[in-house]
Amino acid sequence: MHGSSIPQEYLFSKLILPNPYIIMPVITLTTDFGTKDGFVGTLKGVLWKICPAAQIADISHEIHPQNIIEGAYTLWRAYRFFPPGTVHLAVVDPGVGTSRRPLAAHLGDHTFVGPDNGLFTPMFEDAEKKNIPVEIFHLTNEKYFLREISRTFHGRDIFSPVAAHIANGIPLADLGPVVANPVRLVMPKPEKTANGWRAHVTIIDIFGNCTTDLPSVSLVGFDRVTFRFHGREVHGLAPSYGHALPGDLVALVDSENFLEIAIVNGNAAREMGVKVGDSVEVVMEGVTA
Repeated sequence: MHGSSIPQEYLFSKLILPNPYIIMPVITLTTDFGTKDGFVGTLKGVLWKICPAAQIADISHEIHPQNIIEGAYTLWRAYRFFPPGTVHLAVVDPGVGTSRRPLAAHLGDHTFVGPDNGLFTPMFEDAEKKNIPVEIFHLTNEKYFLREISRTFHGRDIFSPVAAHIANGIPLADLGPVVANPVRLVMPKPEKTANGWRAHVTIIDIFGNCTTDLPSVSLVGFDRVTFRFHGREVHGLAPSYGHALPGDLVALVDSENFLEIAIVNGNAAREMGVKVGDSVEVVMEGVTA
């Protein structure tokens, strides 16, 4: 059949989903599932079955197993770069099958779906600092779950279908009652010392670079800064990796404006035996005018 009697503008209008921000809904995934097994693919299958138009972005599936703080930091570093209306599905869930609550949280222009175990703590803190509206709901309406709920895979049976329904425009208020007391993690914070700071490694990336919890603004106003880390010292900040020689240990400001320790063209975490939580002593001298 050549042509169509249906107006083009009508055809286009049917592609526009209920999401008020974007035509094609975006759903992100952050898990500790890895990619060896079929768990991630199963999540995507559930999402697309309910919301076929969804664009799915993988933030990470390499969170260390059951490491909720690492999952929280990883999601926090990425979510702000997604468009308004994005649904962030996060499953790092060692308490699956217990009495821990499943949640959906609307924070400003972003929605988060996952377990109530502190995984969304940095996003809650961000919202509070910036006076962003927060709405949190306990997922109890089984209408939006899969028909059969396992005790070990709520990512598939509860969180994925709920995320897909939200992407389709279902109001969060339809999902269950309001939550006023979500679980919060005690996130690592830099400690002030007599002559500087004690920072802590929060993330070790694929390159072995060690990001800390110390914001770069804390280093401003001093002529000399020395970093002591695993028995070694670094004097001053490098502008970038390429400003030092291969094999050099450097301190620099990472892409999120936090202090980072790295080995140029090497793997600081592996070569120095670094683990998340290790401390970096920061000695600051010579206040600038």
